[in-house]
Amino acid sequence: MQNASLDEAQAGIKISGKIINNLRYADDTTLMAESEEELKSLLMKVKEESEKVDLKLNIQKTKIMASSPITSWQIEGETVETVTGFIFLGSKITAHDDCSHEIKRCLLLGRKAMTNLDSIFKSRDITLPTKVCLVKAMVFPVVMYGCESWTVKKAEHRRTDAFELWCWRRLLRVP
Repeated sequence: MQNASLDEAQAGIKISGKIINNLRYADDTTLMAESEEELKSLLMKVKEESEKVDLKLNIQKTKIMASSPITSWQIEGETVETVTGFIFLGSKITAHDDCSHEIKRCLLLGRKAMTNLDSIFKSRDITLPTKVCLVKAMVFPVVMYGCESWTVKKAEHRRTDAFELWCWRRLLRVP
């Protein structure tokens, strides 16, 4: 239904010669277009196709992000919120190509995961190799989730190295 309508649309961005205008996962849909008019057209197609099967577009949950300034949008008298970034499948998507905020966010999540394991690290009943395995299985994947799309600069590289050293020092209880 919705898929066929969006696939037929000529609006979207070109990636490897193919026009892509949407990314979907569960109940999240991300629409992509080259221009504001194309995006409005795609959004109205989604709205129309959804109404055919008695689904309603939730305007309060609908957000717009653009790489250039855009005018304020209204659908059915409600203003659609404009954002500078959003989280899709656990990764922060922004209008610019700077990944430093995403990397910092992931490092903070890793710190939280590491501190949640404090009681295990303090236990004398658990061997050091087991604790090392826990860090590799439960902390590093949290930090590295989505890293394939990062553009890592020297500062971020140093930050990730420092985080790894912090993890090993914390595990070994070295100040």
